[in-house]
Amino acid sequence: MAVQENVLLEVKNLKKYFSIKAGVFRKTVGYIKAVDDISFYINKGETLGLVGESGCGKSTTGLTILRLEEATMGMINFEGKNTLSFNSSELKEMRKKMQIIFQDTYDSLNPRMKVADIVGEPLDIYHLTKNKEDRNNKIKKLLNKVGLQEEHMNRYAHEFSGGQRQRIGIARVLAVEPKLIIADEPVSALDVSVQAQVINLLQDLQDELNLTYLFIAHDLNVVEHISDRIAVMYLGKIVEMCNKKDFYKDALHPYSISLLSAIPVPDPTIIKKRIILQGDVPSPRNPPSGCRFHTRCPKAMDICSKEEPEFKAYSDGHFVACHLLN
Repeated sequence: MAVQENVLLEVKNLKKYFSIKAGVFRKTVGYIKAVDDISFYINKGETLGLVGESGCGKSTTGLTILRLEEATMGMINFEGKNTLSFNSSELKEMRKKMQIIFQDTYDSLNPRMKVADIVGEPLDIYHLTKNKEDRNNKIKKLLNKVGLQEEHMNRYAHEFSGGQRQRIGIARVLAVEPKLIIADEPVSALDVSVQAQVINLLQDLQDELNLTYLFIAHDLNVVEHISDRIAVMYLGKIVEMCNKKDFYKDALHPYSISLLSAIPVPDPTIIKKRIILQGDVPSPRNPPSGCRFHTRCPKAMDICSKEEPEFKAYSDGHFVACHLLN
């Protein structure tokens, strides 16, 4: 996979396995292959949308990139440096440049801390303010930047709506002036109207601050609105990756096509054929041999159950792992 010169993050052959332990002596009896040999890159200032069903490994990918989960194998290059080899002090500095927006605004915001302390905590950790007055001024600016007011500083997180809590989380992320933000389902728990407000805020902040996003989601309508490129994940593998236009007009992988067929059409006069996949998603403990999607694929061939398809380019920047295209 050719990587462009302005790349900010490059992931190579990343694996994250969780061991399964059993018995009195807690011996390892197997592994959950949450992320299994994936590669991709994100250019500076762009948004890569990472999509797929629940449990496919999207969130684990984001956590492993940040080293909130330790990788089993692979390489994560951020600004040309392999972050998996960083020591604790280097890791702390890296996390100043790489931040995460969590899905659950209840669990990610401390209910015992006021908004000023939630947003100000990163400023304290990295010693980014000169004194209390400077700290308060920076907190006010951060709150204003995400659409909140100065008077919100002394209130607690539970006093706010879901959309406002997510804005608090975004303000906390911006406090350390990161270069890469991993947004893990940041709007999935919000009402549709509020989703649009938060997405527009993220786009405005990206334009203003030249931010780079890994946007993790399962809603293809949301992903289409914010992403430059799309990567589709299934059972720990990336099965297709391309620019947004190619994905929504000419997706090639059968799984991608089935996901697109499930997008609701607002016009009731348009009849859209939906592809209903048979069966359940296999367990990541014992993934199918060959192509992992073959047990549910409506176009599966004999080779699909025997050989894993190569993830390769079929046009400029359009990568697919599928035997149908060979």
